[in-house]
Amino acid sequence: MKPVDFELHRPSTTREAIALLAEHSAEAKVLAGGQSLLPLLNFRLARPEHVIDLGGIAALGELRRTSSELVVGAMVRQARAERSPGLAADAPLLAAAFPNIAHPPIRNRGTVGGSLAHADPAAELPAAARALDAVFVAAGPRGRREIAARDFFVANLMTALEPDELLVEIRFARAAPRTGAAFEEVSRRRGDFALVGVAAQVTAADDGSITDARIAVTGVAPTPYRADPAEAVLTGAPPSEERLAEAADALRAALDPSDDLHATGAYRRDVAGTLLARAVAEAYRRATVPDTEAAQEAS
Repeated sequence: MKPVDFELHRPSTTREAIALLAEHSAEAKVLAGGQSLLPLLNFRLARPEHVIDLGGIAALGELRRTSSELVVGAMVRQARAERSPGLAADAPLLAAAFPNIAHPPIRNRGTVGGSLAHADPAAELPAAARALDAVFVAAGPRGRREIAARDFFVANLMTALEPDELLVEIRFARAAPRTGAAFEEVSRRRGDFALVGVAAQVTAADDGSITDARIAVTGVAPTPYRADPAEAVLTGAPPSEERLAEAADALRAALDPSDDLHATGAYRRDVAGTLLARAVAEAYRRATVPDTEAAQEAS
């Protein structure tokens, strides 16, 4: 099928894009990488009268580091972020998440901000952002505002962005030393949306105990689920088999996913616990592996 007729706008600045969105917000869609919007347009599931293409706004494509943060512009392509030098050290969970997103051609076009603003609860980047307590920066006619990750994802495919606001950048705190991450998921086919996925990042002390555990789960709730009960179990000690099993059980007890055409809620709940144990074990291994070995793995 083909989309309905619409007027295409190609602003060159964020200010121009905000003005267009304010003027046409009720009838407009924002085009980032297009990997979610274009199929919706082609199947006429979305019927906007105006499409605002952000591809010409250079400022939204910046990827930079500060002394404490990794700042990712909303239009940074996923493949570029995936290949960015230092990403594994600054935000190891992002580095672990990117290879699980669809296929390389999708990541070549897909944007970090586009995936996050789409807010699919089965997608990898929303879970990583939730686990890392990312800060979302929105811009609109009233200026800029920051939105915490816990408040950004409101419901399935819904965020806290106002109709006349754009997501312009996402900020991630740079990881501490001895931090490792892993992303484990189960899907019907490689590259499909995961039935269940677990994003895990841990920081280890010199004595081997976990000082910081960050875990989020995909596919089990209308928004990315932050696994606070499992984090509490894991923090303060090394992740022994018994502690990993306890954390997995704590996650299962906290979840109540619904059935759908692809899997039952009971299946998702059980698999989530299994994936949590795998992801945390691998994240811990990466956190505690010697620097020389980690460099060899990265290469």
